Order: sequence, then structure tokens, then C-alpha cells
Amino acid sequence: MSTSRNARRAGRRARDAGPVVRPYALTAGRTRPSGPAIDLVALVCALGSEPGSEFELEHEHRRLLQLCQRPVSVADLAATLDLPLGVIRILVADLRERGYVRVKAPSSIGLNDMRILKEVADALRKL
Repeated sequence: MSTSRNARRAGRRARDAGPVVRPYALTAGRTRPSGPAIDLVALVCALGSEPGSEFELEHEHRRLLQLCQRPVSVADLAATLDLPLGVIRILVADLRERGYVRVKAPSSIGLNDMRILKEVADALRKL
């Protein structure tokens, strides 16, 4: 009888742990995206509304394409799909390699302009 109770407890612990293997399976064990780095705030946009060979893609890739019909940030994709950021970066890199999406890196214009930085700091102090 204690063996079945231990088995039930182990089953409950496994359910409580959540989907441990899923992210690893989604990325085929990869931990880094291929190609150039993908920033957290980079905008991802599908290059066409109806990719011809979309059926060769995994479910998560197809879902990403659906979400990217308008420009959307990598962070928003991760939040919407409830997947880790690293997984989203790898899946987006897969789509970029296959020519399904364009990834536009955030602009860094003005980040080195001391006048703009001083104005922002002054405005934050006034809050």
C-alpha cells in the first residue's frame, strides 16, 4: 500500500514540475539561435501572408508566423506563446533562415547623444 502512495506522490510532483522537456524538444536540443543574435525588442514580421511550404513547419513555427503578420517584438511573442525567451529566439532564427520572417534590430540612434540622455534623466527626476 505504501508503494502505491509513493507512486501517487511521485506522479503529483512530476505534474507540479510542469513541462520540463518541452522547450528542449521544441528547439531540438539547441540552446542558441543560429545566425546573428536576436534582440529582446527586435521586431519580427512575416514576409508573406501564405508561405508556400508552411506545412513543413512545426506547430510552434506556424503559430509564430500567424502572430507575425504585423511587426511584433520577440518579448511579446514569448509572452503570447508562454514560452521562454531563448526558445522564441531559436524558433524565430529558424524562420529567418528559411525566409519566412524578417527580424529588424532596434535602433540605437540617440543612445549616445548626451543631450538626449540628460533630457531623459531630468524628466525622470521630475517624476
